[in-house]
Amino acid sequence: MPDSAASRTQREWLSLVTARVRDAHVRKPFYVDGSLDLVSLCRVLSQQGLTTALVRDRDAHGAERLGMFTTTDLRDALLRPQPPAALAVREVARFDLVEVHPDAELFEALWLMVRHRVHRLLVREGDAVLGVLGQLDLVSFVANHSHIVALQIDEATSVVELQRAAGRIDAMIALLFEGGIHVDRIARTVSELNARMFARLWALLAPPALVANSCLVVMGSEGRGEQILKTDQDNALLLRDGVEIEGLDRITARFSAALAELGYPPCPGGIMLSEPRWRQPLAAFRATLTGWVHAADPDGPLNLAIFLDAIAVAGDARLLHEARAHLDLILAGSDAYLARFASAADQFNEGGGWWARLTQRHDEQPLDLKKLGTFPLVHGVRALALRHQVRATGTLARLQALVAQQQLDAALARDLGEALHALMALKLAHQLRQVRAGQAPDNRVRPAELSTLERDRLQDALGIVRRFRELLRQRFRLDTL
Repeated sequence: MPDSAASRTQREWLSLVTARVRDAHVRKPFYVDGSLDLVSLCRVLSQQGLTTALVRDRDAHGAERLGMFTTTDLRDALLRPQPPAALAVREVARFDLVEVHPDAELFEALWLMVRHRVHRLLVREGDAVLGVLGQLDLVSFVANHSHIVALQIDEATSVVELQRAAGRIDAMIALLFEGGIHVDRIARTVSELNARMFARLWALLAPPALVANSCLVVMGSEGRGEQILKTDQDNALLLRDGVEIEGLDRITARFSAALAELGYPPCPGGIMLSEPRWRQPLAAFRATLTGWVHAADPDGPLNLAIFLDAIAVAGDARLLHEARAHLDLILAGSDAYLARFASAADQFNEGGGWWARLTQRHDEQPLDLKKLGTFPLVHGVRALALRHQVRATGTLARLQALVAQQQLDAALARDLGEALHALMALKLAHQLRQVRAGQAPDNRVRPAELSTLERDRLQDALGIVRRFRELLRQRFRLDTL
């Protein structure tokens, strides 16, 4: 049951007083010389999109000193008789800066701001200035953790900095889930942050010519926007025909390795752009798609299923659109292939034994939430979307499009959406318990570990999935295969 507003507020303040300064968004230092005039300074700040600068200067005795200039100082400077072009920044900047250590608690930072009546603190570790902590950034840390992570991703200049942001995504997931935020909203937030993470990493590692002449895509649950905790990498790279990039193998290998450093494990099946089959020019990839459909490749339907969830996260998205258009063309009239493709939704059918097991409170044999629930649901919807040329990638968006085309009953679509969210929530709760226990997260839950409410929700969700499987058998005539 969701917490009350009072409980959420209490937890937000608990997050504030236990978090450290380095956990918030510390803006990187931007320096100017104390002799710079105010007009030139404002021009530089405008070009950089900044409102604050650190001022390097020397005092009357020649000793080095560090000050800060903000737009508030500009306001005060405009009240002076001298024109701004005649004023050096040292004449209006403040040099009595209040400092805070990056490991200090955020509560201490807030206390310093209140005590000294300032809105910004200099964050210093020894002789190193790490940046500036603003009051708005501190408050934003409590009000919107995802916004802070997004800023950290966008401003990262190294894999190490992205690693810190990736770790904060995991912490944010637990905070949101324990705060009663709906699992769909968590998934959408995480999906957006992950997409920004992949795009930023690609920009750091790939030369501009490669970024401009390719399309980086993520696939599987990441592409559908239904991934929460980090799992295997599923990505690919479509290249513009005729473009040669020196060192492409090295660049893509480094990208896959860097994702592993960020906590996204390599795909055991090699579905990563570091593998040549998932890194091809558009013409060659069109031929690969044709082979998946018309050749006797046993992995063809699986590879196609993964690709159908692809979304562009960097580069020229038109390359992905062209690949999808080719797929629609070669699938026209391929009813036999579509039936074989849809039949995968039944590959993990365990009969009705799970129903009885869920009624046994002490059953220690695990149930696989993915095999029993999410995969048949997601893949069945994917198969219907492919048959009716629905380009949406998310399961909910596909359901809505199928209802709009009158290819699926609205009540069943609603039930399937609710079942998917129930399964995602059960899986996330299970995996967070595993993480807290120091275990690797998986999809296998034991009925004995579920509460009565969780067992009831799982029964309802799997019942809906069972009904949907029956519909798929009828629509694709799977019993005749």
